[in-house]
Amino acid sequence: MNLQSDDFELLGLERRHALDATELDQRWKDLQREVHPDRFASQGAAAQRVAMQWSVRINEAYRRLRDPLQRAAYLCELAGHPVRAEDNTAMPAAFLMQQMEWREALEEAISPEALDALESEVLGERSRLLASCAVALDTQHDPASAVQAVRALMFVDRFLSELARKSERFDR
Repeated sequence: MNLQSDDFELLGLERRHALDATELDQRWKDLQREVHPDRFASQGAAAQRVAMQWSVRINEAYRRLRDPLQRAAYLCELAGHPVRAEDNTAMPAAFLMQQMEWREALEEAISPEALDALESEVLGERSRLLASCAVALDTQHDPASAVQAVRALMFVDRFLSELARKSERFDR
């Protein structure tokens, strides 16, 4: 193992968006068992520190690969197409219109049922965008196209967080 390996290599997985969650979980558990600092207690503090570094690195890779949005962004970056969401905010007009419609619907929602309907619609779009990422990355090998879907997913996830906050107010 090498601390500099990419997350897929580190966890012994094929570099693709579609991952078997059970396999990912098992690889993570196996690696954590191998490098757990307690296994190195008899070897002294330096060995335990190295084991801790490995444990932290394995956890970092696992968290990134477990989340489909983070995994897609990471694959784009590995392919030389970073998402750059912080300085590249241009989005297609149709997507921006959809965002405006969702925001209006969120503002106008006065019942849990209205929020549930909106959430269902947004989750459907999220699923569609994730599928689009998977096709662009795994089938078409087109990370540049996947970047657009990843950026849209970031907007969608942020909106879902806002929707959840408003739903919590109805739950009180």
